[in-house]
Amino acid sequence: MKFGCCLNMIASTEDGIGLEYLDSLCAIGFDYIELPLAEMMMLDEKEFVILKNKLDNSSVSCEVCNNFFPKTMRLTGEDVNTELILEYVLKAVKRASIMGAKNIVFGSGYAKNVPEGYPIEEGYQQVVDLLSRIAPIVAEKNITIAIEPLRKEECNLINTFKEGCQLAKDVNHPNIKVLVDFYHFSVEKEPVENLYNEGQQFLQHVHFAKVEGRVFPTNIGDNDHLPFSNMLREIGYQTRISIEAYSNDFIGDATKSLIFMKQYF
Repeated sequence: MKFGCCLNMIASTEDGIGLEYLDSLCAIGFDYIELPLAEMMMLDEKEFVILKNKLDNSSVSCEVCNNFFPKTMRLTGEDVNTELILEYVLKAVKRASIMGAKNIVFGSGYAKNVPEGYPIEEGYQQVVDLLSRIAPIVAEKNITIAIEPLRKEECNLINTFKEGCQLAKDVNHPNIKVLVDFYHFSVEKEPVENLYNEGQQFLQHVHFAKVEGRVFPTNIGDNDHLPFSNMLREIGYQTRISIEAYSNDFIGDATKSLIFMKQYF
C-alpha cells in the first residue's frame, strides 16, 4: 500500500496547490503527492515547468490529481459548453500525464452540481456522456478516472460509492472507475457492504480523513474507521490511500497520521 497526501486542503499560498509543504511531506515519509489539477491548470507554462522540476528533484511524484474541473465550468444544466469542456480536458489530461499521474479524481462538486429546476436525470446523463468522451482521452495516457462520490451538502449528484459504481457501469469503459472517501462515505452513512459488493471491480482510489472536523487522523485509539479499513482489507485493496484533510499543524498531524495509516491499512 502507498500512502499520499492531498496538499490543496492545507495550501497557504495564492495558487492553492500546497507545494510549500512538499519538503515536509517528503521528510515525513509519504510515498506520493496528490495535487489539484484545476489549480495547476491556472499556472502558465513557465510556472508549471517550475512546479514539475520541484517534484522531479524530490523523493515523491504526483501519482494522483484531484480537483479535475474548476468551479466555474458547468458540466450539467443548460449552460454546458461541450467544446470548451473538451478543450480543457485535453490540456488538463496532458498536464496530468506530464506530472506522472495514474489517476485523475472526478469529484468537482460545484461543476457537476445540477442547477435548481433542471431535471436530475438529464444532468446525470450529461455526466455519463461527458465521461464517455473523456474515457478514450485518458486511456491514451494510461490514466484512469476515479469518480468521487461527495456528500449531499457539496453536490446533488453521485453521493454514494454505490451511485458512483452505477455511473461507471453506465459509462462502461475500463478507464472509468470509482473512488471512496471515508469522510463522505461516513457522512452519507453508506453501508460497508457496498464496498464489498462493488469494490473489487470498481474501487480505484481512496481518500481518508477523520470524520469529526475532516482533519488528519492522528488518534490511534479512534476505532470508528475499523469496519471501513477491515473491508478494504477483505476485498484486497492494496493500491493507494491519500489523506485529504484540514490541519493547523501539518508536520505534527501528518507525522502521526502516517503512523496511523500504516497501522490500520
